[in-house]
Amino acid sequence: MSTTHPSRPVPKTFPCVRCGLTVTASGPDGTPRNHCPSCLHSLHVLDAVEGGPSECRSRMAPISIAVLRTGDWMVIHRCARCGELTSNPICPDDNQLILMRMAVRPLAQPPFPLEAFGGL
Repeated sequence: MSTTHPSRPVPKTFPCVRCGLTVTASGPDGTPRNHCPSCLHSLHVLDAVEGGPSECRSRMAPISIAVLRTGDWMVIHRCARCGELTSNPICPDDNQLILMRMAVRPLAQPPFPLEAFGGL
């Protein structure tokens, strides 16, 4: 007996390139996903500059968070091989601890001494 319903498509999955987790290609809210919800790493499969598939296929590491004017959060990834940057929307089940660490990193590690604010 089949465990899938004929009218429901089987969700597409991919293995995480860093931690090996089997990841569904869409988040719980149906948003398309291209990164691991556990470690937030991705695979370089799209060329943001050319607009088509990328032959790089290297690991994309999450390096930062960007917040759009709408308030939506985006994960910024950098390719470990070619250095290309991409942005991807977060999903509701993404690792909140990693997201918050990336969001506060610029405040926790400013490029200037915090003592400079002591005299203000």
